[in-house]
Amino acid sequence: MHKVKYRLNDPRLAPRRTKLEIPGWSGSRDPRTDGSHEQVWHCVPFSEGAQYGIELFYPYGSELHVTTKDGRLLLEGDWGERPESGIQWPPFRNFGAGFYTYQLLLDLKVENGLAIRTEPHPRFYTDRSDTVPIAVPALVRNWWPMLFFCVFKAPGEGRTHIFRSGEPFAQIIVIPEEASFELEPMSENEAAERELQSRRIHANRPKLAAGTEWTSSTDTVFDGTYRHLHRAAKEKMRPG
Repeated sequence: MHKVKYRLNDPRLAPRRTKLEIPGWSGSRDPRTDGSHEQVWHCVPFSEGAQYGIELFYPYGSELHVTTKDGRLLLEGDWGERPESGIQWPPFRNFGAGFYTYQLLLDLKVENGLAIRTEPHPRFYTDRSDTVPIAVPALVRNWWPMLFFCVFKAPGEGRTHIFRSGEPFAQIIVIPEEASFELEPMSENEAAERELQSRRIHANRPKLAAGTEWTSSTDTVFDGTYRHLHRAAKEKMRPG
């Protein structure tokens, strides 16, 4: 079990492990039954990926609207008086032609050999309004004492990103600081083993999916094959 320690400039910026919001950005509570609308939380790989990191929430009471108009980036929000903490105010500013930044002043300390990486919050992938901020991936080593700012991609012409109080705007994941792997083709034996596994799953899919098949409101067919194998694999990995 790894520990991630944090130090805050603003207590309202307290991070938490990313959670699926149901109902909310991850969908409504539609069951996996015929006629239901498919939701992203129905998908185990997405659900696990979405909950893998740490989510950050917008701490200010007033909304911020970030818009590109006639090629210019506009940051519109009611910020009030500058706080006594001496931080950059407003905490947002243009960053080059196609980006903008948010001064976080958030310190996340991870163990040796690990690093933190910023990325878009999972709700970016489920949003249909095109208003969710797009955090730019960045890897920060554990010897760096503070995440001073987070960079966001500017919205397209005529588009608007909206920061609302209490809404998550980015996710941070903890990863090895070095990508110490190499790509190489599988050996013939490895490839044959993987192919055999694939064929066995395909041949046994009716049995593995028994009782879990359903057709969504968009006539998309789903079943629980992956969920069943996922549950079995996790059980096999449990101590004892």
